[in-house]
Parts: sequence; C-alpha cells; structure tokens
Amino acid sequence: MDELSQKVRLHAERVAESGAAGLAGLYDLTCQRLVRFAVTISRNQHDAEDAVQAALLRVASEPGLLHRAEQPWPYLLRMVRNETLLVLRRKQRILRLPNLRDLVTRRNVDEVELQETHQAVWQALRRLPVEQSQVVVLKTWEEFTFAEIGEVLEISPSTAASRYRYGMEKLQGLLS
Repeated sequence: MDELSQKVRLHAERVAESGAAGLAGLYDLTCQRLVRFAVTISRNQHDAEDAVQAALLRVASEPGLLHRAEQPWPYLLRMVRNETLLVLRRKQRILRLPNLRDLVTRRNVDEVELQETHQAVWQALRRLPVEQSQVVVLKTWEEFTFAEIGEVLEISPSTAASRYRYGMEKLQGLLS
C-alpha cells in the first residue's frame, strides 16, 4: 500500500472513531485529488465539488464503509465516481466550461505561461471521452497501476491500459 493509501486508511480510522469530527483531516488530504478526478467525469467544477461533498457526507454518515474497505483510497475514488455519475444523471446533461478558472492579471510571465499550459491540458482532457480522461488522470496524477485503475473503474487492467494509450494519443494530438 502506498503512502497516500496508508494516510487515507489512518483518516478513515479517525472518522470511524470520532464520526464527522474526524472528517476534516480526510478532506484536507483528499479533496483536491477527488475534485480533479470528478471533473474528468462531470466536465464541470461545481458538479465535481458537489459529488465530492456527497461522497464525504456519506463517509461521515457511514464511517464504517471506508474504514472496513480493503483499499480505502480506491474505494473513496469509486465512491466519488458513483456520486459524480448520480449528479450527472440528475442533471441529465453534462455542462462544459471553457476554463477551470479565470486568469488573474498582474502575474509573472512564467506564472501566466504555466496557467495557460494548465488550462490547455484541462481543455484537452475535457475533449477526451470520459472513459479515457478518467484513466489518464488516475494514471498521471494519482500514479495508479492499470490494475488499481481497473479496480476503481470496475474494468479490466488491459481495458484501462488501452484507454490510457488512446487517451494519451488523443491528448498529444490536441496539444500539439
């Protein structure tokens, strides 16, 4: 189990012991990563945040779920994925925003260039099929193996690998 999984397990134990009061540490540890993952599915920052909140609310109300999970981090990712899909089903459409956030003026040239690169990557990710962008985010940012990705997304490791390969090929084309 990697370091993040161990930390998630520790925080899951705290939530199980102290209920909602122990949720702050889990939130601080995982929120940014969970929202990033949910955005790949929802294509909308606000919907992603709603899905993460719903998943963490479920953890708070049923702390044993995460605590008893054999692999708590992939289990939490799966919870967020399912909540994101529920949000999308309720809305019956996917909203697409051109940017994750607006550029703020008066930045150093390097920061502006970095932000523009960041926006270009996220815009390209949003143009990928959801199935591919999920795998790319889990492989690239979360450094999951294809077996772990398969577990989270409930697909085979070979399917995860092919979605990653096709997604990266499309990203390369979109970004070049």
